[in-house]
Amino acid sequence: MNLTFQPAARLAGTVTVPGDKSITHRALLLGSLGEGAARIEGFLDSGDCRATIGCLQALGVEIERPQAETLVVHGQGLRGWREPEDVLDCARSGTTMRLMAGLLAGQPFASVLRAEPQLRRRPMDRIIAPLANMGAKIAGREGNRLPPLIILGRPLHGAKHALPVASAQVKSCLLLAGLYAQGTTTVREPGPSRDHTERMLRGRGVAVQSAGLTHSLSGPVGRLDAVDVRVPGDFSSAAYLIVAALLVPGSEIVIRHVGVNPTRTGLLNALWAMGADITLENERDEGGEPVADLRVRSSELHGTTVGGELAPRMIDEFPILALAASQAQGETRVRDAAELRVKETDRVATTVAALRALGAQIEPAPDGFDIWGGATLVGAPVDGQGDHRLAMTLAVAGLIAQGETAVLGAECIQDSFPGFAETLGRVAGGAL
Repeated sequence: MNLTFQPAARLAGTVTVPGDKSITHRALLLGSLGEGAARIEGFLDSGDCRATIGCLQALGVEIERPQAETLVVHGQGLRGWREPEDVLDCARSGTTMRLMAGLLAGQPFASVLRAEPQLRRRPMDRIIAPLANMGAKIAGREGNRLPPLIILGRPLHGAKHALPVASAQVKSCLLLAGLYAQGTTTVREPGPSRDHTERMLRGRGVAVQSAGLTHSLSGPVGRLDAVDVRVPGDFSSAAYLIVAALLVPGSEIVIRHVGVNPTRTGLLNALWAMGADITLENERDEGGEPVADLRVRSSELHGTTVGGELAPRMIDEFPILALAASQAQGETRVRDAAELRVKETDRVATTVAALRALGAQIEPAPDGFDIWGGATLVGAPVDGQGDHRLAMTLAVAGLIAQGETAVLGAECIQDSFPGFAETLGRVAGGAL
């Protein structure tokens, strides 16, 4: 599927974005292990989350959909999953594979996690090695480095883990394995990463202790409470609308009911440092997660430096930050973001190549890039490279580029933001 875009005159209106992908994954997984039924309202109906649903159903979990945006997960208890008859298909979802691996490692049966080509390139040694230290037996390709994964479930024991890279997926994988492990499982991060797993485990009765960047729990855990969840809008999806409104002159939009967990909103800090006019309104707490409405007005931006502990708090938003920086005054430097190299694509290389094709002045660095602002973008055919974050960034670029911009392979956007083109069209008026 290809999408074409024309320059937008202005963006205006009030919109919502789909449910948070990270919270949807975790609500499904923890709901399947709870004692009783749990409702998930506002879940993200995307390709990645459907992969998690499919894996759970193959493990014997009943999942109903009584309404368009509501699921009911009938929990089987922590020890109620049954051995699957076939391989478990994680499709393109790294979150599905890594979190499922942690939970499957302590089950009393064998399982196989398969992946589509894009996911087969993503490193899994970062979970295989620490899980092995807990007694897990997992094999992968190329020296236990890449998917698919063969997991021989067995009893686990607690261990201390010092992560070399701040990663919510790795941290979550190990804490979830700790539910089944004898003794204490401790995970120390080098920097902050999203904390949905810790919040949601506590909400289900698990005593997760957090002191700074160190998190621990004691197992084996006896039960998880069934908890209903209302999923907030995904900040990572809102990021594209935010930057679009900042860059198109005369724009003002409101994005309702967005999750603003501080471990996820590093992009807000970066954009505020660049002079962005973004305000949080109607701030509240829903189910342990901070939520707000975002009001965004077009702004004159200036360059900044992004790195350190800010990088893991906005790791999914660097492509759209690069686009914003291409229109700012002065230079923007991104560092400490080497994790971009092992996402759905090498997001340093693909972001640089795609934005250069539109006229941006951007150079790669080993752990980020340098962008010189003030570039005039000119529309052209550009390939999303099967990466939903990159494809949406290019769509926003099409709203400010001269002439027509065609985003090739835009079907990958369904991985995280179903209805993206329609939502963008509502606020952009005629730009699609």
